[in-house]
Amino acid sequence: MDIRNLPEPERRIYNRIRKKYSLTFDKLKVGENTIRLLKAADLEEVLAGKDPFADVSEFPFWIRLWEAAIMLSYVLSSLPGRHDRTLLEMGAGLGAPGLAAAAAGFDVTLSDYEEIILDFQRVSAAASGLSGIKSILLDWLHPPDLQPFDVMAGAEILFREEFLAPILTIVKTYLKPDGALYLAHDARRKCLPQFLEMAKEEFNIAISKQIMKTSRGPVTILVNCLRWKNR
Repeated sequence: MDIRNLPEPERRIYNRIRKKYSLTFDKLKVGENTIRLLKAADLEEVLAGKDPFADVSEFPFWIRLWEAAIMLSYVLSSLPGRHDRTLLEMGAGLGAPGLAAAAAGFDVTLSDYEEIILDFQRVSAAASGLSGIKSILLDWLHPPDLQPFDVMAGAEILFREEFLAPILTIVKTYLKPDGALYLAHDARRKCLPQFLEMAKEEFNIAISKQIMKTSRGPVTILVNCLRWKNR
């Protein structure tokens, strides 16, 4: 990726991030579109001496392109009726699903909890030749007022039990009556069944299982689609 080809605002963001982290780009091919994802080249720079194995909450989940995010990118980009429909990606991290959805025609809003994460997303959108994508701060415990969305999505966002109820509240607040929520998680994610149990009273839940081949062996990804029962 030739940084000189970035628009001036995103090039300034890139140069600001580069003062803190070593940077690289990942490529993700989704259908006919190629997404370029800015990420830190050295995880240790992001960890800044913290031991993620001592406390999983210290691990910067946002900095890695997870298999579930790749799978969700494929799912969102193939949904029918994408044009002129709004989509919110929660806990977007690098933003692969949302960027893939934007390339496929959705009006996309990416969200996460730190401004630095949004800066990575902004550079990735520009590097991927995408415009009109919004990146917003979204604290699950103190969500802002937003207009409802046609589609909501998240990959590997159900990793802490204390966030399950707030995430469900956000979904119930932001999802349109005829909208759909798409979730993608590693099948080993223990919080996923808990969340689905909480949601089943108000949502119809569909599930599909996908096997992804990786250098570490096969990974099973569960993709869930939730739709309102009585709206």
